[in-house]
Amino acid sequence: MSSPLTDLDPVIHAPKRLAAMAILAATNGTDFAFLRDHLQLSDSDLSKQMSVLRAADYVKVTKSGRGHGSTTTYMITRAGSAAYRRHRQALEALLHGEH
Repeated sequence: MSSPLTDLDPVIHAPKRLAAMAILAATNGTDFAFLRDHLQLSDSDLSKQMSVLRAADYVKVTKSGRGHGSTTTYMITRAGSAAYRRHRQALEALLHGEH
């Protein structure tokens, strides 16, 4: 049996990535501009955070168009959804004193 501490995912636990995963878990996908504006991050900071999530196979990136009019869209993967769910359950267990 695992404990809430061992179920916390260090990739997701960072506040900016946790917030991004919460948004992606509640949507069918969202674009870069929405995430940037909603999370109040710079372009470079959001790119960095999403690169970490992408490297962990927690998000899928789709790009359409080229140049200034291009759009980058993020979607949570099946693995990302499962990891987010485990992380959230671990946080809830900790908050409810279930060590």
